[in-house]
Amino acid sequence: MKVVSGKFGGLNLKPVPGNNTRPTSAKVKEAMFSMVSPYLGYGNALDLFAGTGSLGIEAVSRGYERAYLVDKAYKAINTIKENVEKTRADDQFVVVKSAATEALKKFAEDGVKFDLVFLDPPYRMKITEQIIKDMVENDLLAEDAIIVDETDYDVDLSDFEDVSLIREKKYKDTKVALYRFGD
Repeated sequence: MKVVSGKFGGLNLKPVPGNNTRPTSAKVKEAMFSMVSPYLGYGNALDLFAGTGSLGIEAVSRGYERAYLVDKAYKAINTIKENVEKTRADDQFVVVKSAATEALKKFAEDGVKFDLVFLDPPYRMKITEQIIKDMVENDLLAEDAIIVDETDYDVDLSDFEDVSLIREKKYKDTKVALYRFGD
């Protein structure tokens, strides 16, 4: 697993030991960043359910100021810390060991807003709608924030006036959808 492009391009990243984590495949990761590239900017990125942290690390590599990498698994957090250390840019990363909903509450309390969000929850959880609802209700999304969702099912965001689908693409049993927050 490697960082694809940017200032950390080519950097080898360590996988999470064991088989409890389903890392984003290289093909899906490249496609994901190809989809999001017209919208890439700067600011804060959030890699929720981070696993190895590769999506957040890729975001910083491509110009984001800071990435918040959240996972609740001890092995994942240790792997994320090792991968962040490889970047030699520790100050651009915030590693948080927490369940997703608890981390979002803490970010809301701290007044953090995100410009780019990666959602890659375990497929069996089917919680994308709830996570996005929590982010909208807690004012965690900057205007025109981009949400990249990797899942295996159809997400229904019809209840959200401020979240619109930009594009989606399917890769075997994985669907990547790009959403924009704001008018």
